[in-house]
Amino acid sequence: MRTLRDVQIGETSTVVKIHGSGALKRRIMDMGITKGTEISVRKVAPLGDPIEVTVRGYELSIRKDDADILEMA
Repeated sequence: MRTLRDVQIGETSTVVKIHGSGALKRRIMDMGITKGTEISVRKVAPLGDPIEVTVRGYELSIRKDDADILEMA
């Protein structure tokens, strides 16, 4: 399984499934990340956390732990 954490800088990938449940899954979905959404990784912080991505035309920073629940194509 490939997660958002595995996507390289400059690469674009599509969300296949959001793992997890409850408040964490709801928060991710409220940010506009749903099944079928394309996510482009822009940059990664020097220590690796957070990851800056482009989702639906806006910039978003996601923690590595949150990126692990996003299964990517």
